[in-house]
Amino acid sequence: MVKTIFIFLLSIGTIALQAQDSFQLALLKYNGGGDWYANPTALPNLIAFTNKNLNTNIEAEPVTVEVGSQELFNYPWIHLTGHGNVVFSSQEAENLRNYLMAGGFLHVSDNYGMDPYIRIALKQIFPEEELEEIPFSHPIYHQQYNFNNGVPKIHKHNDKPSKGYGILHKGRLVVFYDYESDLGDGWEDASVHNDPEEKRQQAFQMGANMLQYVFGF
Repeated sequence: MVKTIFIFLLSIGTIALQAQDSFQLALLKYNGGGDWYANPTALPNLIAFTNKNLNTNIEAEPVTVEVGSQELFNYPWIHLTGHGNVVFSSQEAENLRNYLMAGGFLHVSDNYGMDPYIRIALKQIFPEEELEEIPFSHPIYHQQYNFNNGVPKIHKHNDKPSKGYGILHKGRLVVFYDYESDLGDGWEDASVHNDPEEKRQQAFQMGANMLQYVFGF
């Protein structure tokens, strides 16, 4: 029943989501030993920023949801992060595929060290699709805030340029993956990573753009 309701809401577009009093974001819990729980202050801070600056009504605290759970279908926007291994069982990959095909959205933030594992995991979900770099002209970079050079660079990591990758299904962006950027670290409390405030604001603004792109507010 939960799955059916969610598909119905998404099938009639963002108007149904806007009509709700509020909605909630979710953090994805996965297996494989990677620290899915990294950056505990990130999502609450992003929510606070978006509620303040875009006048949204997102519930202050996100929830944690497991990849294979039907509860996944209650949350149209889910966030995945960590530093290491990400493993999906065949049932979990199928569940996440069904969720994304039904209208859900997955944001992946490489917290350094995840890249080789998440690429394999995403291929399990959509073996027929390629993870491709999102062009700078894509609407996700041009919502409330403009990012004419794509996803901002928040952390040094390997000194590689930050990139925004994605998976499109039937023309719709269903997965956005920030690589060598680390938006999640930028959303954390200022005292955690001691990032310059300018970088933190860029991270929040890019996160707000993602939410605006998905929900259409």
